[in-house]
Amino acid sequence: MHRRLSLRGRTVVITGAARGVGEQLARTLSARGARLALVGLERSELADVTLSLAGDAEYWYADVTDADAMSRTARAIARRFGRVDAVVANAGVAAGGPFLGSDPAAWRRVVEVNLVGGANTARAFLPALLNSRGYYLQIASLAALAPTPMMTAYCASKAGVEAFAHALQAEVAHHGVRVGVGYLSWTDTDMARGAEREPMLRELRSRMPWPAARTYPLAPAVDRIADGIERRARHVYAQRWLRAAQFVRGALPAAAARNAPHYMPALECLAPPPTISTTPLVGAGGEADAAARAAHHPSVCPEPVTTRTGAAQVGVNS
Repeated sequence: MHRRLSLRGRTVVITGAARGVGEQLARTLSARGARLALVGLERSELADVTLSLAGDAEYWYADVTDADAMSRTARAIARRFGRVDAVVANAGVAAGGPFLGSDPAAWRRVVEVNLVGGANTARAFLPALLNSRGYYLQIASLAALAPTPMMTAYCASKAGVEAFAHALQAEVAHHGVRVGVGYLSWTDTDMARGAEREPMLRELRSRMPWPAARTYPLAPAVDRIADGIERRARHVYAQRWLRAAQFVRGALPAAAARNAPHYMPALECLAPPPTISTTPLVGAGGEADAAARAAHHPSVCPEPVTTRTGAAQVGVNS
């Protein structure tokens, strides 16, 4: 029986914490007494979230695809809080569209953020988790259980992080470190709302069977993720019905292949011509990722960052 992790006074790291699941999870865990280290690419949004939390919190501006930056960030967080008890690898982006007409750079970016970024996060923080016998939660998706056409990069990356987390669990369990996978269906975040603005993705969702076609409220989903962190759960289901999907996952790709010919012609009609990129990153988080890269921002902010307690910390490049 694995011990339950009391969050009061514990340090939890969350990547992708500027909005959506990451932001809500920071609020929920802070209310449960955790100390928060927030990591992401949206500096002003991270600062706003940090200042709004009830307890001790700090943020670091870092790109999860930069392994060196994540290692520096992990060391800085360990210096700031003394220890790390749990890490939530939540940072993620999405893109939609036919694979043939996709922008290779955007397709690759989805895989880099979601899969390579998760691995970079684990590599950076595992030393601290080994010391604390802590917990690592990798956020995956329904897409890991049920691959969906028009979302090849997202499905591949989420299936990848699921397999990565399961393999990692076997490597570190004897050290007392617990590794979990979090699954979410469509949840009311900027990413889901961004997908709704894309005609092709909106039509795709309308073709999904119940209950996958629904958009679920954010707060209850995040409450279940927080409960899973306290239990150090191997699997965390933000929507309860996803647990049942595990038992039929082997049949889901074949079912999708059988049904796809009935709706793929309509989806293809909604897609831009192949000469035009059909894989922009979805939602405000995707826009922020693209803007950060276009501006050639450094991977970690070099200036001092002020905590909500008023102390100043030198940037992690120092």
